[in-house]
Amino acid sequence: MADIIVVDDETDVAFMIADYLQAKGYTIRTASGGAELREAIAAAKTDLVVLDLNMPGENGFSLARWLREHHDAGILMLTGADSVFDKVAGLEVGADDYLAKPFAPVELEARIAAVLRRRRPKGANDAEPLPAGQFAFGAYVFDARARNLIDADGGAIPLTPMELDLVAAFATRAGQVIGRDELLDLAPPRGDEPFDRSIDSRITRLRRRLEKDPTKPELIKTIRGVGYLHPRR
Repeated sequence: MADIIVVDDETDVAFMIADYLQAKGYTIRTASGGAELREAIAAAKTDLVVLDLNMPGENGFSLARWLREHHDAGILMLTGADSVFDKVAGLEVGADDYLAKPFAPVELEARIAAVLRRRRPKGANDAEPLPAGQFAFGAYVFDARARNLIDADGGAIPLTPMELDLVAAFATRAGQVIGRDELLDLAPPRGDEPFDRSIDSRITRLRRRLEKDPTKPELIKTIRGVGYLHPRR
């Protein structure tokens, strides 16, 4: 898993983030400011820095600029205010993404995974494994615990509960053909969703939402006379 440095002068926040990410399998080090960050990044390989914006002394903008000039680590910037100005300024000095406090740890994890995917060299075969409970679904990631489908930028794709059930079925059974009757059991209508027993029409609607070209599906392939398949990556 990736090596991450969490930089925050609020030690309770830094330790909370560190504990959560360590439980997900990441290697985590913490720093309370610029001096400790420089020592940590010089000591070992670093894939990403979670960097608080508002710190006494050298702030996150200055540290992000220094990181961009001297290192290739990803930068996820944290701030106590959801300010458009801060976000634009952070991105301009080299941050890869931006997250306002307070935040849900699951969103932080998703954004970290998205930054690491975007910064992975094209054609690299040594892809980082996803955290437990997350499954690749083409260019998306399905988070089984949060029941979210996450895009490459870390944002959740708005889907109905039934559509999420279908995504869960395919993402967790990559490489397996799933029959139509089984899919009806795995993804029954919920609430006000129409009871349409034609799984084919449901798959068609989902393809329109997610496929680059619904007429040439890559995420959900039809296996004639049998069912459907999400190919293993």
